[in-house]
Amino acid sequence: MQANTDWYRIFMHTAKLGNLTKAAQDLHITQPSVSYAIKQLEAQLEVKLFDRLSKGVKLTPEGAAVLEYAEKSFAILQQGEAKLLALKQMSAGELKIGASGPVIKHLLLPLLDSFQAEYPAVRIRLLQGKTADIRQRLKAGIIDIGFVHLPFSDPELTVQHVTDIQECFVVGTAYQHLSGQTITVEQLADTPLLLLSEGSSTRMFVDQWFLSQGIKAEADMELSSMDMLVELAIRGYGAAFVTQTFIQELLNDAKLFALKPSETVPIRSIGLAFKRETSLSIAAKRFVELLF
Repeated sequence: MQANTDWYRIFMHTAKLGNLTKAAQDLHITQPSVSYAIKQLEAQLEVKLFDRLSKGVKLTPEGAAVLEYAEKSFAILQQGEAKLLALKQMSAGELKIGASGPVIKHLLLPLLDSFQAEYPAVRIRLLQGKTADIRQRLKAGIIDIGFVHLPFSDPELTVQHVTDIQECFVVGTAYQHLSGQTITVEQLADTPLLLLSEGSSTRMFVDQWFLSQGIKAEADMELSSMDMLVELAIRGYGAAFVTQTFIQELLNDAKLFALKPSETVPIRSIGLAFKRETSLSIAAKRFVELLF
């Protein structure tokens, strides 16, 4: 059973004013239009909604029951419209985003700071994870957008290039003597290696780089945090494979020293991924605009 919402609106005004003419004036329509709407609604519902009096109308018991629910329904619609307006004005809503720890710290946080300053009412939900985790959360609809390491391909996701990154091997003062010269990949592999845990895109990248030189390198220490790799390198535990942009200040302060392998580590890229054929939320769209 479906009835025109305008009929209910006219019904509610008539019930409130108790008069067809007054309801017509209040709605800026003709009195016959009010009578027609009420008759149509009564026919649709198969009940009498009003008793016609000499000076107006009065709700029947059935009409009173309909009015109660009609008022609740229109109140919910008004709440929905108010919520939509708040979302459009960025005075409500959520930004659900995912990225790896280093990307969050060095790339994402400055952007989030700007976004939060401009839209303080938007709730930011941030999930940390590897590229594989980001992929799963995007496809499951847990996050709106995610930062991933490229190359990255998935038929369900769209990816846009954000920035290029250069990764490198760095050591502390204990291995500083290796940084003043070009070293072979074999020499590098013989140095204690501090690498991210298996399964991360960065770990797969560096493993593949060693294999392309005919070497199957083994990690002496495997950690899930690049910050911990940096800390261990500073303390002299070996050579950490990290993103140079993210540790440039430590290089400038001579707390870390970059190694120069004979074969250059290729440049990689970071991209922004989101679900294909799925509209982004207004908050996510604004963030993407800020990014690009």
